[in-house]
Amino acid sequence: MRILFTGGAGKAGKHAIAYLVEQGHRVLNVDKIALNHPGVDNRLADVTDAGQVFDIMQSYAGYDELEPGTGVPKFDAVVHFAAVPRLLMTSDNECYRVNTLGTYNIIDAAVKCGIKKIIFASSETTYGVCFADGERKPDYLPIDEEHPVIPEDSYAMSKVVNEVTARSFQQRSGFDIYGLRINNVIEPHEYERDFPTYIANPSMRRRNIFAYIDARDLGQMVDRCLATDGLGYEIFNVSNDDHSVALSTAELVDQYYQGVPVAQMGRDETFYANKKAKAMLGFAPQHNWRMYLKDA
Repeated sequence: MRILFTGGAGKAGKHAIAYLVEQGHRVLNVDKIALNHPGVDNRLADVTDAGQVFDIMQSYAGYDELEPGTGVPKFDAVVHFAAVPRLLMTSDNECYRVNTLGTYNIIDAAVKCGIKKIIFASSETTYGVCFADGERKPDYLPIDEEHPVIPEDSYAMSKVVNEVTARSFQQRSGFDIYGLRINNVIEPHEYERDFPTYIANPSMRRRNIFAYIDARDLGQMVDRCLATDGLGYEIFNVSNDDHSVALSTAELVDQYYQGVPVAQMGRDETFYANKKAKAMLGFAPQHNWRMYLKDA
């Protein structure tokens, strides 16, 4: 497929693009800084500028596309990851502005250009746990896509707004628009660097619901969305199958979630449910931290 990917120079995007290129897709990255990846061209742009977005949505993906002399090819899909990536990076109102306006512009342009597959990055923070003022426990475990999304912070608010925006565009267009509530992204080098500390201090992972998503498995998730047509508007949690600490499900519940309703779960089963993505998309995570830590 010929894919327009926004935010591909970021932590999550660069691994997702690498995975997509490995699968044979043609990717054009749109970002404020360039991604240096073989076969991937870049357009430097601000997604909050509608004019730039509309122009790039109808752009060549590289000089080689000039050769046929048949005009600009149409993108098959848009993957939108570009955003202020977390709280406490910009002012709160700037985070909200960039994330909501950028997403509106991207989906609006894609729909008006007739691109019928749109995938956008939402977040684990929509559930209100990650950036809560103090401790907030989930309503129940594991957290699935039906769990309430009532966050308190500007970053998570922007992600909830983006989901409503996407659903509205899908209602009018009938296109496939899938939102990914992405859990804490872990790059390959971070296992040996960070996970021994997490194992020694499990409380560090409470705000991430003790879950994670390997950046390469996130790439697989995007690819499964690209390959699956006809779902209309859907939201998917994106996580790996296990916890990010060595404690078992029962031990974590006993220490951190007493009083929270808990379904029957496996010994190491993630509290950030990914069953919907597995059932509807064929998502199958391939990486877990125990594969990369010696004596784990």
